[in-house]
Amino acid sequence: MDSDKRVELERYDRRAQAQLATGEPAPAGGFGAAAMRAYLRAPYLHYEACIAKLVLPQHQVLELGAGAGLHTLGLAKTGAQVTATDISPHALALLQQRLHGVGMHVGTQVADMEALPFGDDSFDVVACAGCLSYGDPALVDAEIRRVLRPGGAFICVDSLNHNPIYRLNRLIHCYRGERTQSTLARMPDGGRIQRILRHFSTAETRYFGALTFAMPVLARIVRDQRAQSFSDWFDRVAKVERSAFKFVLVGKNLVKAQWCAGGRNGTIAPGCW
Repeated sequence: MDSDKRVELERYDRRAQAQLATGEPAPAGGFGAAAMRAYLRAPYLHYEACIAKLVLPQHQVLELGAGAGLHTLGLAKTGAQVTATDISPHALALLQQRLHGVGMHVGTQVADMEALPFGDDSFDVVACAGCLSYGDPALVDAEIRRVLRPGGAFICVDSLNHNPIYRLNRLIHCYRGERTQSTLARMPDGGRIQRILRHFSTAETRYFGALTFAMPVLARIVRDQRAQSFSDWFDRVAKVERSAFKFVLVGKNLVKAQWCAGGRNGTIAPGCW
């Protein structure tokens, strides 16, 4: 395990242990989008809507980087068989405690996203919220494809690395010891989004929060709901891909490529895995 990954594991373990000791039945403010300030909810509401639309009761679902379960409830409500994974065992224990507190249950498995402990073609859906930067992009993306069944779907909400304001904010958190250097370097960008989606026959991406950096100030002036309405309106009318804070990615109908020889010395031909 590399040093940054160990730092993140210890951080999330300590936090979860402290919350487990309090017997907290649910996250403060609720789960998912409901737990956030109004002007931050739009991408998470869209993520939850995609889950409700695409995840069926008969599906086997894998959640990556589930942490303490902030975004797991929406998956559990679909009636699908959900396996929530995280590198932190204490975070998963807290997840179970929280879901039990609202009458729900999912399976859990301690797992590293770079080397998932599941067989090929194990899941109909893989979902994740905010965890793509916690593993090597090539390894994580390959593992997602490996465990997804042909025709399966990948649903993700995460942050983007384009806007210099958000990059500066993350750098400040890194210097404070609240993030690691590797998570900054691995923050998703447009190139990674395209590399993920090229393996699916149907691809959708929506961008959110070009003005999120200004929302705390605006919310003090016009209150949260009006600030949210203005932020959502701006995202709809402006081209925000290069300045957005968040994105929601949906890849449907995974097309499984085959290993095939091409060129010299056993290299892999373009389009093959």
